[in-house]
Amino acid sequence: MKIAITGKGGVGKTTLAASLSLLYSNEGYKVLAIDADPDANLASGLGIKDTSSIVPIAAMKDLIYERTKAGGPGFFKLNPRVDDIPEKFSLKEGNLRLMVLGGIKKGGGGCICPENTLLRALVQHLIVYQKEWVILDMEAGIEHLGRGTAQSVDSLVIVVEPGKRSIETAYRIQKLADDLNLNKILVVGNKIRTPKDKELLRSALKEFQIVGWLPYDGLVIEAEQAGKSVYKVSEPFWDEIKKISKQLIK
Repeated sequence: MKIAITGKGGVGKTTLAASLSLLYSNEGYKVLAIDADPDANLASGLGIKDTSSIVPIAAMKDLIYERTKAGGPGFFKLNPRVDDIPEKFSLKEGNLRLMVLGGIKKGGGGCICPENTLLRALVQHLIVYQKEWVILDMEAGIEHLGRGTAQSVDSLVIVVEPGKRSIETAYRIQKLADDLNLNKILVVGNKIRTPKDKELLRSALKEFQIVGWLPYDGLVIEAEQAGKSVYKVSEPFWDEIKKISKQLIK
């Protein structure tokens, strides 16, 4: 299964990505968790304390040069080899592996450069060919996904909190996904305090399928602030994570 998770910054998408990665890996599945957010903090969400060996792929200039054969402005390979990168440059703990991509460069109509070419080729390989379960923690968009790659994603999950800007971001992401013919879009409501919060999101997101509600939970907030894993820190929160995971498998 291949799941991409996105949403406005601060809504809790990294928490959801980490929770699902830990849940599935502890259930015996081999999971590759991909941090594709420039503000990379998935490692702490997974409870990985020593991150000194983690280097974003986008920052590996020698690797990018070697694989793209960049020889000058505008001259590089558009189909670099990437199949060995997940094994070589991921951090493994049990059934779970973590790899940090780094950010896609942006510009005018899109940046065509060696870094972006390698990252897009790598994401395509992860989504289309990688045999493990893949969970991508993305920024507030889907820049890493090309047209062919997007259509191989099992679910694009947008995390939304009860708020206008978060809801607006969900619709912007939906538009980007539509442009790529990615129609397997699901929503998870997060930071839910009251029934009114649920009703607000149901009313504002009538076009979306909502697959779960995560409560605003002080224990989860404390774990995140301390840079610790949220794995089973709160029973009500974890019960909802399990319900969401079943919906995604279904």
